Amino acid sequence: MSDRPVKTVVTGLAALAPNGLGTEAYWAATLAGRGGLAEITRFDARGYPARLAGEIDGFVPGDHLSGRMLPQTDHMTRLSLVAGDWALADAGVKPGEWPSFDMGVLTAASAGGYEFGERELRNMWSKGNGYVSAYQSFAWFYAVNSGQLSIRNGMRGPSGVLVGEQAGGLDALGQARRLVRKGTPLMLSGAVDSSLCSWGWVAHLAGRRLSTSDDPERAYLPFDAAACGHVPGEGGALLVLEEAAAAAARGAVNYGEIAGYGASFDPAPRSGRPPALRRAVEQALRDADVAPGDVDVVFADAAAVPELDDVEAAALVEVFGAGAVPVTAPKTMTGRLNSGAGPLDVATALLSIRDGVIPPTVRVSPDARHRIDLVVAEPRRVPVTTALVVARGYGGFNSALVVRAA
Repeated sequence: MSDRPVKTVVTGLAALAPNGLGTEAYWAATLAGRGGLAEITRFDARGYPARLAGEIDGFVPGDHLSGRMLPQTDHMTRLSLVAGDWALADAGVKPGEWPSFDMGVLTAASAGGYEFGERELRNMWSKGNGYVSAYQSFAWFYAVNSGQLSIRNGMRGPSGVLVGEQAGGLDALGQARRLVRKGTPLMLSGAVDSSLCSWGWVAHLAGRRLSTSDDPERAYLPFDAAACGHVPGEGGALLVLEEAAAAAARGAVNYGEIAGYGASFDPAPRSGRPPALRRAVEQALRDADVAPGDVDVVFADAAAVPELDDVEAAALVEVFGAGAVPVTAPKTMTGRLNSGAGPLDVATALLSIRDGVIPPTVRVSPDARHRIDLVVAEPRRVPVTTALVVARGYGGFNSALVVRAA
Protein backbone atom coordinates (compact mmCIF):
# COMPACT_ATOMS: atom_id res chain seq x y z
CA MET A 1 0.00 0.00 0.00
CA SER A 2 2.98 2.30 0.43
CA ASP A 3 3.63 5.03 -2.12
CA ARG A 4 7.23 5.52 -0.93
CA PRO A 5 9.36 3.34 1.36
CA VAL A 6 9.68 5.96 4.08
CA LYS A 7 8.63 5.88 7.71
CA THR A 8 5.91 8.20 8.97
CA VAL A 9 6.19 9.08 12.65
CA VAL A 10 4.07 10.96 15.15
CA THR A 11 5.93 13.94 16.59
CA GLY A 12 3.07 15.61 18.45
CA LEU A 13 -0.31 14.71 19.84
CA ALA A 14 -3.13 16.25 21.82
CA ALA A 15 -5.91 14.29 23.48
CA LEU A 16 -9.21 15.72 24.70
CA ALA A 17 -11.59 13.32 26.44
CA PRO A 18 -14.40 13.23 28.99
CA ASN A 19 -11.99 11.93 31.63
CA GLY A 20 -9.16 14.33 30.92
CA LEU A 21 -8.56 17.61 29.10
CA GLY A 22 -5.09 17.40 27.61
CA THR A 23 -2.87 14.43 26.90
CA GLU A 24 -1.28 13.83 30.29
CA ALA A 25 -4.51 14.50 32.21
CA TYR A 26 -6.31 11.98 30.00
CA TRP A 27 -3.52 9.42 30.33
CA ALA A 28 -3.37 9.71 34.12
CA ALA A 29 -7.14 9.30 34.44
CA THR A 30 -7.12 6.33 32.05
CA LEU A 31 -4.42 4.48 33.97
CA ALA A 32 -6.29 5.22 37.19
CA GLY A 33 -9.52 3.84 35.74
CA ARG A 34 -11.39 7.13 36.15
CA GLY A 35 -14.33 7.50 33.80
CA GLY A 36 -16.22 10.50 32.49
CA LEU A 37 -19.69 9.04 31.86
CA ALA A 38 -22.61 10.80 33.53
CA GLU A 39 -26.06 12.21 32.86
CA ILE A 40 -25.87 14.60 29.95
CA THR A 41 -25.94 18.30 30.84
CA ARG A 42 -25.60 19.96 27.42
CA PHE A 43 -29.38 19.87 26.97
CA ASP A 44 -32.43 18.51 28.79
CA ALA A 45 -32.41 14.79 28.02
CA ARG A 46 -35.07 13.71 30.50
CA GLY A 47 -37.56 12.92 27.75
CA TYR A 48 -35.19 10.62 25.85
CA PRO A 49 -34.72 6.87 26.45
CA ALA A 50 -30.91 7.33 26.69
CA ARG A 51 -29.57 9.98 29.04
CA LEU A 52 -25.87 9.25 29.64
CA ALA A 53 -22.91 10.69 27.75
CA GLY A 54 -19.22 11.38 28.06
CA GLU A 55 -18.92 15.17 28.17
CA ILE A 56 -15.63 17.06 28.31
CA ASP A 57 -15.48 18.93 31.60
CA GLY A 58 -13.61 22.14 32.27
CA PHE A 59 -13.22 23.36 28.70
CA VAL A 60 -13.66 27.16 28.57
CA PRO A 61 -13.38 28.29 24.93
CA GLY A 62 -12.58 31.87 25.87
CA ASP A 63 -9.42 30.69 27.62
CA HIS A 64 -8.03 29.45 24.31
CA LEU A 65 -9.82 31.27 21.47
CA SER A 66 -10.81 34.85 20.88
CA GLY A 67 -12.33 37.19 18.34
CA ARG A 68 -14.79 35.96 15.76
CA MET A 69 -13.85 32.31 16.33
CA LEU A 70 -16.24 32.09 19.27
CA PRO A 71 -19.51 33.33 17.74
CA GLN A 72 -18.84 31.71 14.35
CA THR A 73 -18.00 28.19 15.54
CA ASP A 74 -19.63 25.42 17.53
CA HIS A 75 -18.33 23.39 20.46
CA MET A 76 -16.77 20.68 18.30
CA THR A 77 -14.85 23.12 16.12
CA ARG A 78 -13.53 24.94 19.18
CA LEU A 79 -12.28 21.67 20.63
CA SER A 80 -10.61 20.84 17.31
CA LEU A 81 -8.86 24.20 17.07
CA VAL A 82 -7.47 23.92 20.58
CA ALA A 83 -6.37 20.34 19.98
CA GLY A 84 -4.54 21.52 16.86
CA ASP A 85 -2.72 24.21 18.84
CA TRP A 86 -1.69 21.69 21.49
CA ALA A 87 -0.56 19.01 19.04
CA LEU A 88 1.62 21.46 17.09
CA ALA A 89 3.13 22.81 20.31
CA ASP A 90 3.84 19.27 21.46
CA ALA A 91 5.69 18.64 18.19
CA GLY A 92 7.72 21.82 18.61
CA VAL A 93 6.20 23.22 15.44
CA LYS A 94 5.66 26.95 14.99
CA PRO A 95 3.59 27.11 11.79
CA GLY A 96 4.74 30.64 10.97
CA GLU A 97 8.29 29.33 10.61
CA TRP A 98 7.34 26.68 8.03
CA PRO A 99 6.56 27.17 4.32
CA SER A 100 2.78 27.19 4.15
CA PHE A 101 2.55 24.53 1.42
CA ASP A 102 4.70 22.15 3.47
CA MET A 103 1.87 21.66 5.99
CA GLY A 104 -1.49 19.97 5.42
CA VAL A 105 -4.58 19.06 7.43
CA LEU A 106 -6.67 15.93 7.13
CA THR A 107 -9.37 15.22 9.69
CA ALA A 108 -12.56 13.17 10.01
CA ALA A 109 -16.13 13.83 11.07
CA SER A 110 -19.23 11.71 11.59
CA ALA A 111 -22.35 13.12 13.21
CA GLY A 112 -20.70 16.41 14.03
CA GLY A 113 -22.09 19.74 12.96
CA TYR A 114 -25.48 19.14 14.52
CA GLU A 115 -25.00 21.78 17.18
CA PHE A 116 -24.10 24.42 14.61
CA GLY A 117 -26.91 23.27 12.31
CA GLU A 118 -29.46 23.28 15.10
CA ARG A 119 -28.46 26.79 16.08
CA GLU A 120 -28.76 28.00 12.50
CA LEU A 121 -32.13 26.32 12.10
CA ARG A 122 -33.45 28.07 15.19
CA ASN A 123 -32.21 31.38 13.82
CA MET A 124 -33.56 30.86 10.32
CA TRP A 125 -36.91 29.20 10.97
CA SER A 126 -38.21 32.53 12.17
CA LYS A 127 -37.35 33.87 8.71
CA GLY A 128 -38.91 30.94 6.86
CA ASN A 129 -35.63 29.64 5.44
CA GLY A 130 -34.72 26.83 7.83
CA TYR A 131 -34.12 24.09 5.27
CA VAL A 132 -31.70 26.23 3.28
CA SER A 133 -29.89 27.08 6.50
CA ALA A 134 -29.60 23.41 7.48
CA TYR A 135 -28.05 22.48 4.14
CA GLN A 136 -25.65 25.40 4.19
CA SER A 137 -24.62 24.81 7.80
CA PHE A 138 -23.76 21.16 7.21
CA ALA A 139 -21.78 21.98 4.06
CA TRP A 140 -19.97 24.72 5.95
CA PHE A 141 -19.29 22.46 8.91
CA TYR A 142 -17.57 19.65 7.03
CA ALA A 143 -15.35 22.22 5.34
CA VAL A 144 -14.56 24.06 8.56
CA ASN A 145 -13.37 20.97 10.39
CA SER A 146 -10.11 21.06 8.43
CA GLY A 147 -10.48 24.49 6.84
CA GLN A 148 -10.41 26.44 10.09
CA LEU A 149 -7.41 24.44 11.27
CA SER A 150 -5.70 25.26 7.96
CA ILE A 151 -6.55 28.95 8.14
CA ARG A 152 -5.63 29.31 11.81
CA ASN A 153 -2.18 27.81 11.25
CA GLY A 154 -1.44 29.00 7.71
CA MET A 155 -1.40 25.44 6.37
CA ARG A 156 -1.91 25.52 2.59
CA GLY A 157 -0.87 21.96 1.77
CA PRO A 158 -3.28 19.04 1.21
CA SER A 159 -6.52 19.43 3.13
CA GLY A 160 -9.69 17.41 3.52
CA VAL A 161 -12.28 15.74 5.74
CA LEU A 162 -13.19 12.04 5.62
CA VAL A 163 -16.57 10.74 6.75
CA GLY A 164 -16.68 7.12 7.94
CA GLU A 165 -18.44 7.42 11.31
CA GLN A 166 -16.38 5.68 14.03
CA ALA A 167 -13.84 4.37 11.48
CA GLY A 168 -13.22 7.77 9.90
CA GLY A 169 -10.51 8.91 12.28
CA LEU A 170 -8.29 5.96 11.37
CA ASP A 171 -9.01 6.55 7.69
CA ALA A 172 -7.83 10.14 8.08
CA LEU A 173 -4.56 9.02 9.68
CA GLY A 174 -4.06 6.42 6.97
CA GLN A 175 -4.53 9.02 4.24
CA ALA A 176 -2.32 11.55 6.06
CA ARG A 177 0.43 8.92 6.18
CA ARG A 178 0.03 8.41 2.44
CA LEU A 179 0.41 12.16 1.83
CA VAL A 180 3.58 12.29 3.96
CA ARG A 181 4.96 9.43 1.87
CA LYS A 182 4.12 11.40 -1.26
CA GLY A 183 6.22 14.30 -0.04
CA THR A 184 4.16 16.57 2.23
CA PRO A 185 6.59 17.36 5.08
CA LEU A 186 3.95 17.70 7.83
CA MET A 187 0.35 16.64 8.25
CA LEU A 188 -1.98 17.50 11.13
CA SER A 189 -4.49 14.66 11.29
CA GLY A 190 -6.98 12.76 13.42
CA ALA A 191 -10.36 13.90 14.68
CA VAL A 192 -12.19 15.56 17.51
CA ASP A 193 -15.92 14.88 17.40
CA SER A 194 -19.02 15.99 19.28
CA SER A 195 -22.72 15.93 18.58
CA LEU A 196 -24.15 16.24 22.08
CA CYS A 197 -27.11 18.44 21.30
CA SER A 198 -30.80 17.59 21.05
CA TRP A 199 -30.74 17.25 17.27
CA GLY A 200 -27.60 15.13 17.29
CA TRP A 201 -29.04 12.99 20.09
CA VAL A 202 -31.98 12.01 17.91
CA ALA A 203 -29.49 10.90 15.23
CA HIS A 204 -27.67 8.76 17.80
CA LEU A 205 -30.93 7.18 18.90
CA ALA A 206 -31.90 6.40 15.31
CA GLY A 207 -28.94 4.01 15.09
CA ARG A 208 -30.53 1.87 17.86
CA ARG A 209 -27.18 1.14 19.47
CA LEU A 210 -27.33 3.41 22.51
CA SER A 211 -27.52 1.99 26.00
CA THR A 212 -30.64 3.07 27.85
CA SER A 213 -29.19 2.31 31.29
CA ASP A 214 -29.07 5.20 33.74
CA ASP A 215 -26.16 3.67 35.69
CA PRO A 216 -22.77 4.92 34.42
CA GLU A 217 -21.16 1.84 35.95
CA ARG A 218 -23.31 -0.58 33.95
CA ALA A 219 -24.27 1.31 30.81
CA TYR A 220 -21.32 0.53 28.52
CA LEU A 221 -20.03 -3.04 28.82
CA PRO A 222 -18.35 -4.34 25.64
CA PHE A 223 -17.57 -8.07 25.51
CA ASP A 224 -19.66 -8.55 28.66
CA ALA A 225 -22.68 -10.88 28.87
CA ALA A 226 -24.62 -7.81 30.05
CA ALA A 227 -23.68 -5.69 27.00
CA CYS A 228 -26.66 -3.50 26.08
CA GLY A 229 -25.32 -0.81 23.76
CA HIS A 230 -22.82 2.01 24.06
CA VAL A 231 -22.68 5.46 25.62
CA PRO A 232 -21.69 8.26 23.21
CA GLY A 233 -19.05 10.78 24.13
CA GLU A 234 -17.13 13.72 22.73
CA GLY A 235 -13.45 14.34 22.15
CA GLY A 236 -10.64 12.64 20.31
CA ALA A 237 -7.07 13.43 19.34
CA LEU A 238 -5.09 15.30 16.73
CA LEU A 239 -1.62 14.10 15.77
CA VAL A 240 1.31 15.62 13.90
CA LEU A 241 2.75 13.26 11.28
CA GLU A 242 6.16 13.71 9.65
CA GLU A 243 8.65 11.69 7.65
CA ALA A 244 11.00 10.05 10.17
CA ALA A 245 14.33 11.26 8.78
CA ALA A 246 13.15 14.85 8.43
CA ALA A 247 11.73 14.81 11.95
CA ALA A 248 15.01 13.53 13.32
CA ALA A 249 16.93 16.17 11.36
CA ARG A 250 15.04 18.95 13.09
CA GLY A 251 15.51 17.27 16.48
CA ALA A 252 11.89 16.29 16.98
CA VAL A 253 11.02 13.64 19.53
CA ASN A 254 8.62 11.08 18.08
CA TYR A 255 6.10 8.86 19.82
CA GLY A 256 6.22 6.06 17.29
CA GLU A 257 5.58 5.08 13.71
CA ILE A 258 2.30 4.80 11.82
CA ALA A 259 3.37 1.47 10.38
CA GLY A 260 0.33 -0.04 8.70
CA TYR A 261 -3.23 0.72 7.65
CA GLY A 262 -6.08 -1.34 6.25
CA ALA A 263 -9.75 -0.78 5.49
CA SER A 264 -12.71 -2.83 4.31
CA PHE A 265 -16.46 -2.58 3.94
CA ASP A 266 -18.95 -5.13 5.19
CA PRO A 267 -21.23 -6.83 2.66
CA ALA A 268 -24.91 -5.97 2.59
CA PRO A 269 -27.06 -7.55 5.29
CA ARG A 270 -28.48 -10.98 4.38
CA SER A 271 -25.97 -11.31 1.52
CA GLY A 272 -24.62 -14.53 2.97
CA ARG A 273 -21.07 -13.17 2.90
CA PRO A 274 -18.99 -12.86 6.12
CA PRO A 275 -18.13 -9.54 7.81
CA ALA A 276 -14.99 -7.86 6.50
CA LEU A 277 -13.32 -6.75 9.74
CA ARG A 278 -10.77 -9.56 9.60
CA ARG A 279 -9.71 -8.42 6.13
CA ALA A 280 -9.00 -4.87 7.36
CA VAL A 281 -6.89 -6.21 10.24
CA GLU A 282 -4.89 -8.50 7.97
CA GLN A 283 -4.33 -5.67 5.48
CA ALA A 284 -2.94 -3.44 8.23
CA LEU A 285 -0.60 -6.18 9.45
CA ARG A 286 0.67 -6.87 5.93
CA ASP A 287 1.15 -3.18 5.28
CA ALA A 288 3.23 -2.93 8.46
CA ASP A 289 5.11 -6.13 7.58
CA VAL A 290 4.38 -7.61 11.02
CA ALA A 291 3.11 -11.05 11.94
CA PRO A 292 0.19 -11.50 14.35
CA GLY A 293 2.64 -12.71 16.98
CA ASP A 294 4.47 -9.38 16.83
CA VAL A 295 1.44 -7.44 18.10
CA ASP A 296 1.57 -6.69 21.83
CA VAL A 297 -1.93 -5.25 22.28
CA VAL A 298 -5.15 -4.64 20.36
CA PHE A 299 -7.26 -1.56 21.05
CA ALA A 300 -10.73 -2.84 20.25
CA ASP A 301 -13.64 -1.06 18.63
CA ALA A 302 -15.85 -2.36 21.47
CA ALA A 303 -19.37 -1.77 20.19
CA ALA A 304 -21.11 -3.31 23.26
CA VAL A 305 -23.84 -4.62 20.96
CA PRO A 306 -23.78 -8.42 21.44
CA GLU A 307 -23.80 -9.40 17.77
CA LEU A 308 -21.14 -6.79 16.93
CA ASP A 309 -18.96 -7.87 19.85
CA ASP A 310 -19.28 -11.43 18.53
CA VAL A 311 -18.00 -10.34 15.11
CA GLU A 312 -15.04 -8.42 16.51
CA ALA A 313 -14.01 -11.12 18.96
CA ALA A 314 -14.27 -13.78 16.26
CA ALA A 315 -12.09 -11.73 13.88
CA LEU A 316 -9.41 -11.26 16.55
CA VAL A 317 -9.42 -14.96 17.42
CA GLU A 318 -9.17 -15.88 13.74
CA VAL A 319 -6.17 -13.59 13.23
CA PHE A 320 -4.30 -13.99 16.53
CA GLY A 321 -5.65 -17.15 18.14
CA ALA A 322 -7.78 -17.54 21.25
CA GLY A 323 -6.41 -15.41 24.11
CA ALA A 324 -3.13 -14.94 22.27
CA VAL A 325 -2.91 -11.14 22.45
CA PRO A 326 -4.04 -8.68 25.15
CA VAL A 327 -7.12 -6.69 24.11
CA THR A 328 -8.28 -3.46 25.71
CA ALA A 329 -11.02 -0.87 25.30
CA PRO A 330 -10.28 2.21 27.45
CA LYS A 331 -13.21 3.90 25.73
CA THR A 332 -15.42 2.36 28.45
CA MET A 333 -14.20 5.39 30.44
CA THR A 334 -14.97 7.98 27.76
CA GLY A 335 -17.81 6.56 25.70
CA ARG A 336 -17.60 6.05 21.96
CA LEU A 337 -16.37 9.30 20.42
CA ASN A 338 -17.47 8.74 16.83
CA SER A 339 -14.66 9.78 14.47
CA GLY A 340 -12.58 10.91 17.46
CA ALA A 341 -12.43 7.40 18.94
CA GLY A 342 -9.83 5.90 16.59
CA PRO A 343 -7.32 8.77 16.87
CA LEU A 344 -7.72 8.80 20.65
CA ASP A 345 -7.01 5.06 20.70
CA VAL A 346 -3.95 5.66 18.49
CA ALA A 347 -2.72 8.33 20.90
CA THR A 348 -3.35 5.94 23.80
CA ALA A 349 -1.47 3.16 22.02
CA LEU A 350 1.52 5.47 21.52
CA LEU A 351 1.46 6.36 25.21
CA SER A 352 1.32 2.65 26.01
CA ILE A 353 4.46 2.17 23.93
CA ARG A 354 6.13 5.10 25.65
CA ASP A 355 5.38 3.93 29.20
CA GLY A 356 5.21 0.15 28.82
CA VAL A 357 1.68 -0.29 30.10
CA ILE A 358 -1.70 -1.41 28.72
CA PRO A 359 -4.64 0.61 30.09
CA PRO A 360 -7.66 -1.30 31.40
CA THR A 361 -11.19 -1.89 30.21
CA VAL A 362 -13.03 -0.82 33.34
CA ARG A 363 -16.24 -2.26 34.81
CA VAL A 364 -16.38 -5.14 32.32
CA SER A 365 -16.58 -8.84 33.22
CA PRO A 366 -15.57 -10.48 29.92
CA ASP A 367 -17.79 -13.21 28.58
CA ALA A 368 -15.66 -16.37 28.25
CA ARG A 369 -17.34 -17.30 24.98
CA HIS A 370 -15.45 -14.49 23.22
CA ARG A 371 -12.10 -16.21 23.96
CA ILE A 372 -10.12 -12.96 24.10
CA ASP A 373 -7.63 -11.82 26.73
CA LEU A 374 -9.40 -8.62 27.77
CA VAL A 375 -7.35 -6.39 30.09
CA VAL A 376 -9.76 -5.45 32.86
CA ALA A 377 -9.79 -3.59 36.18
CA GLU A 378 -6.09 -2.66 36.39
CA PRO A 379 -3.37 -1.59 33.92
CA ARG A 380 -1.08 -4.37 32.76
CA ARG A 381 2.61 -3.48 33.00
CA VAL A 382 4.30 -5.13 30.00
CA PRO A 383 6.65 -3.91 27.27
CA VAL A 384 4.69 -2.63 24.28
CA THR A 385 6.41 -2.14 20.95
CA THR A 386 3.59 -2.82 18.45
CA ALA A 387 -0.13 -2.07 18.80
CA LEU A 388 -3.16 -2.58 16.58
CA VAL A 389 -6.11 -0.17 16.71
CA VAL A 390 -9.48 -1.29 15.32
CA ALA A 391 -12.48 0.91 14.50
CA ARG A 392 -15.84 0.19 12.87
CA GLY A 393 -18.33 2.74 11.60
CA TYR A 394 -22.09 2.47 11.37
CA GLY A 395 -23.07 1.18 7.93
CA GLY A 396 -20.20 -1.25 7.43
CA PHE A 397 -16.94 0.71 7.63
CA ASN A 398 -13.94 -1.19 9.04
CA SER A 399 -10.48 0.30 9.62
CA ALA A 400 -7.31 -0.90 11.33
CA LEU A 401 -4.03 0.88 12.07
CA VAL A 402 -0.71 -0.48 13.32
CA VAL A 403 1.61 1.72 15.40
CA ARG A 404 5.00 0.69 16.70
CA ALA A 405 8.01 2.06 18.50
CA ALA A 406 10.16 4.10 16.15
